[in-house]
Formats: sequence, structure tokens, C-alpha cells
Amino acid sequence: MHLFHGKTHKNQYFTTIIRFYHPSILILPIISLGMPKYLTYRKYTYFYPRNTSLLALLLFVLFSFFQGMGQENKRDSLWFKLKALETHSPNHSGTHYIDVLNALSKEYRFVKEDSVYSLASRALRLSKSKNYTFGECKALDNLGGFYSDNGKNHEAISHFKKALRLADSIGDRETKIGIINNLANEFFYLSNYEKALENFLIGLDLAKETDDKLRQSILNENIASLYVSQKEFDQALEFYSQVKKLNEEIGDEIIIAETLSNLADVYADMENYEHAMFNINKGISTFEKEEIFDWLAFAYSVKGEIYLKQKKYKWALYWYDQSNLLHENLEDDRSRIDLLNGMASAYLGLGEDEKSKGYALEAFQLSSNIKSLEGKRDCAKTLYIISKNEGDFEEALKYHEVFQQLTDSIYKDENKRSLTLLKTKLKYDKDKQLLIADTEKELAKQRNLINASIIILMVLLATAIPLYFNQKKLKKLYSELQVNTKNLRESQMELNAINGTKDKLFSIIGHDLRGPIGALQGLLKLMVSGEIAKEDFSKFIPKLRGDVDHILFTLNNLLSWGYSQMNGTVTKPKMVNLNKLIESSINLLSEMASNKSIKIMDQLPKECLILADGNQMDIVVRNLISNAIKFTPQNGLITLEAEEMEEYWKVKIRDTGIGMDEKTRKKLFRENSNITTYGTNNEKGTGLGLSLCKEMVEKNRGKIWVESTPKKGSTFYFTIPKITKKYRKAS
Repeated sequence: MHLFHGKTHKNQYFTTIIRFYHPSILILPIISLGMPKYLTYRKYTYFYPRNTSLLALLLFVLFSFFQGMGQENKRDSLWFKLKALETHSPNHSGTHYIDVLNALSKEYRFVKEDSVYSLASRALRLSKSKNYTFGECKALDNLGGFYSDNGKNHEAISHFKKALRLADSIGDRETKIGIINNLANEFFYLSNYEKALENFLIGLDLAKETDDKLRQSILNENIASLYVSQKEFDQALEFYSQVKKLNEEIGDEIIIAETLSNLADVYADMENYEHAMFNINKGISTFEKEEIFDWLAFAYSVKGEIYLKQKKYKWALYWYDQSNLLHENLEDDRSRIDLLNGMASAYLGLGEDEKSKGYALEAFQLSSNIKSLEGKRDCAKTLYIISKNEGDFEEALKYHEVFQQLTDSIYKDENKRSLTLLKTKLKYDKDKQLLIADTEKELAKQRNLINASIIILMVLLATAIPLYFNQKKLKKLYSELQVNTKNLRESQMELNAINGTKDKLFSIIGHDLRGPIGALQGLLKLMVSGEIAKEDFSKFIPKLRGDVDHILFTLNNLLSWGYSQMNGTVTKPKMVNLNKLIESSINLLSEMASNKSIKIMDQLPKECLILADGNQMDIVVRNLISNAIKFTPQNGLITLEAEEMEEYWKVKIRDTGIGMDEKTRKKLFRENSNITTYGTNNEKGTGLGLSLCKEMVEKNRGKIWVESTPKKGSTFYFTIPKITKKYRKAS
């Protein structure tokens, strides 16, 4: 069951499993006036105070009975505990009472939604009156779930965000992870996949920090659901493989069964019915044994879906009916929509349009109530077919328009952002070359055949027909030859680009690295041979250090550029402190600036937190500062500033250097540009620095540009996404 179906502990809340028991009779002891102080029931003995009321005693006995019998009906146990607390403490003075309210509110989810709201609202009101932050946080979380199940996604998000701030304030990481997961789900329901993935990844990082394998499993499975929503099944199965490993470490049979049920749903979408049936049968076996009826209802529905996709309508209805019986005791509209749609499709397949219509209309109404676009779309399609079968073309047109509108809207949202990363690779096609050679041979044969046919034509006119067909074949082969020739030209252009890259690489190695290394080697030989004294050699150490720094700086740029050219740069954005990054670059280049008596002023505001790849941004900042030093004369000034915008930081690096003309400025960031210039002290660059800066900034969703005036200086700007307060707290 995928996240957007809305029914699973992984895709909804970290809830305790809800189980249903229906005891046929509850035997209570008879309380008489002559009853002693100690009341014995079976093998359990309970103490009751002399002055306790009959109702309080009864509640106390009932609560103890459920506790003592060891039943796993947590919901009923919490209810009796709540009533006992209300009787013994009418003013509800303790935080323990609020905790029970919140726990019971969570347990009523999918069972009795009105109780979820009333209990959570009461817990919220009491928590605020007693300044009980933990209770307020849990109550807001439960209310968010209530609004989510009723299709009020924006209200749900508002409550989850408030709960998240409170969880942050008290440092409760376990609760925080759960709320982040719930918040991500709401963004998923709204088709905001970027926000959903962002929150899932934040939650996953927190779960890894605390070594919480259960929540790691939950969040990995939800990320898999993102890929399923994009029909990227291979990537989804990779995440499920990680989930299964975590589940094995956890060792909980029920959790394993839940994942198997979700996985069966994925295999059904992939039309791999053998794997789907194997997984769902294992899940059903566990749920039946453990009497997990909400999950059993879902598993039966998935099994019905597997049969439905195979057009085995009677078997599909059999399992849908089993699920429907269990849903009578549940209030899970999202899962029920899928069930009703499945039943409508099965009856439609059997030709029982009237029954199909009833279930489709019910699903349509539920989908409208909770704003489920997918559910409403599926209902509209079924109702369109039924209306058309009935000859009610006006009604059919209405539902067809609804179906088409929802389909366009859903696909538009799904296509906004793909969750997969595409890789490019240059490949020579040897088969094409062989095909060209074969074509040329065939053409030669055809020419000979044509010549022979012309001679024969003079003798036998009947040979004209074979000649006609041979000529058509020749044209086809010639057309294929033109296509292959075009492909060869394109391959040649790509090869020329690679050769250009190679030439640039060897040019840098030959001119920018060999010179300083050769000078270093020469000095070392002079020292080893004794031709230069150690005291004299020490005078060259500052220059040698400068040469080594230049070599290292060039190598770093060269390696970064070479890697990006060959493999493509992999960007891993996370929270980065721009202040520390710039401070580090200034310290690294301070000696270079000091040699030219250049002052560097860091005027960035405090707490410039960005969402970017730290290594890539380090390359950007270091290259821009290095360039500023390079083109700034003695006693110059370099100023670093940052301006906070709505969604990003705009960073400015300004120098009082030699500047550049408009022609040079326009060439700086142009693709394949190779501008190598000399600084005010004849410092030589590789021409790679600014190319790297442009590539790294754009990889991190930013922009870079320059403003410059000759003899007055240059100002380089770049933008980079910023971290919001919420993420700052999360880190």
C-alpha cells in the first residue's frame, strides 16, 4: 500500500497497532454490603479503599481486569484507565491524564474519527492551561492526523508545523521524527514531491543519528513510495531492499508483514503478479494470526486488486468483500476509496453495472470529501463507462470531462519534478560502422545488377519489373546510408570535443604545473649537490611555498574540472555555514593577499546558512577570492558581503583591481571559453577557475554573474538557496 493510499503505519503515523476483540460476555463480581476489604477475582487480588464509591470501585476493577488478563486491546485498556482517572481525580489535575487522552486519541484513528478530534482538542486545551508542552505537541500531532484523514491538508500541515516547533523546543527527537514524517505525507498528498522528499530525508538523517532502525525503515519505505508515484519501480525496489534489511534487524513479524503488503501492491502495479501474490499471502498469514484487522483489511484489498488486474473478477470480489466486512469497524476513508473503486471495477467487469455504479458513486463522494484527486479520477472513469452503457450520454460526458480534467491535473503535477537522476555517456556504435560497410557492399552489388538489367532490358522487357523493385531497395539502402553518415558526423564532433578537453588538460599540465615543479626540482638538485648553501636555500623557501600553493590550487581545480568532465558532478546539498566556509578560504589565501598588502574585509551577516554541497561551494569561494587577489594591485581592498533574499543569499565579492572591458566580461562564463590571463604580479591562471565556479553554482541551484569597470575593479555575484529557521533547528 503506497503512501498516497493513506493506510499504513509507515506512511501515516508511528502508531501502535489497533486490534479488535469482541468478548461475548464480561463477568463481574457481585458487590455486597458484607464484602471484605480484599476482593478476589480468579487468581488476581485487588485492594479497594473503604470510602471509595461503588462506581469508582467498579471502574477500578474493570481497569485492573483488563490489565491483569493481559489482553492486547490497548484502546479499551486506555479507555478504562481514562475513566478511572476521571473518577479519582475529577479536576484532571495531572499531566498523566493528558498523556492518556493523547494516547487514546491516537488509538481511535481509523476507528472513530470524532473521538480523535474531541480527545485531542481536550488534551490541547488542558495542556495549554497547565503549560504542558509535550502534551500540547502530541495533541497538535493527533489533530493534524484528523484533518489529514478528512482531506483538509493545509489545516493538517499547519498543526504539524506547530507540533514540530514544540518538539524542537523540548528536544524530543523521537516525537519530532514522527511529526516530520506526517508533514512529508501531507506534501505528498498535495503532489509537492520536492517538499515531501526534503522532509523524508531530514527525518531519515535524524533517525540515523539516533540509530532508530524502525523509523529508518518507515522513512525509507516512504521514499520508495515517491519513486512508485513516478513509476520508477527499479529505484523503489532498491529502497525496499534497504527496508527489508532493517526489518530483519528489528525482527518484528508484524512490521515485516506490513512491508510485504506494501511491496505486493508495488508488484501489482508492475504487473508482476507472481511476486505480488507471494508477498501478500505472507502478509495475510501474519495479520490473520495476530488479528491485526486494519492491516488485514488492506491486505485483502490488495489481493483483490491483484486478481482484478488479471481480470479474474469473481476472485477479486471475493477478497474485496472480505476487506469490506472489516472496513465496517474502521474509519479509514483513503483506503476505503481504493476498496470501493476496486469493487466497482470488478462488478463492471462482470457486467453488473448497477452494483458497480453504487460503489463508484460512494467512492466518488468519499473522494470529494477528502479531496482525493486520484480516487475521484478513478470513480469518474468507471461512472463514465456505466453511463455510456446505459445510454445516458449527457451523464457520460459529465463524468468524462471530470476524468479528463483530473487526469491532466495529476499528470501535470507528477511531471513537474522527476525523482531520478539521468546520466549521460558517450558511446561509439560499432554495429553502425559494420552496417555502413555492409550497405556499401550491397550498393556495389545493386549497381552491377542494374547494369546487367539494362543490358537484359534490351533483350527482355519482362526484366523491367525486378529492376523496379531493386531500385526501390537501392533507395532505401541509400537513405540508411545517409542516416548512418549523419550519425558518424555527430560521433566525430563528440570525439573532437573530447580531443579538445585532452589538449586543454595537457596544456595546463605542461605550462602551469611543469614550470613550478621544474623550478622546485632545480633548487633541490642545487642543494643536494652542495652548489647552494642551506642558508641561501632558506631564502627561496617563501617562493617555493608560493609555487607549491599554486600547484596545489591548480591541481584542486584541475581534478574537480576533470572529474566533472568525465563523470558528471554529483551534488549532495546539506546545511552549510557560509561564514565558516568563507573564513576558511580567507585564512588559506591570507599569505597570498599579504604579499601584495591587500586587505580582505569579511562583512557577511552572522548565521548565513545555505542548502548546498559544501565541497563545491568551497571551490567557488576559494576561486573567486583568489581571482580578486590576483587582479588587485598592491595595497588594494577586497570586500565580501551577503544579502538575504526571500529564498536565497546573494553573495558579493568586490575588489579594487584592474577590472575588465565589456568584451572580456562577456567571454568569462561562456561555454568552452579558455581565457588565461596574468595578474598584477604576473600570476598565471589555468582558465578553469571561473568555469568551475559557474558549473558548481548552477549545480546548487544558483546563478553567477560579474559587473566590472576597467581600472576601477570587479564585483562577482552568486546566489545560493538559504536554510529556513525550521531546518536550522532540525540540524
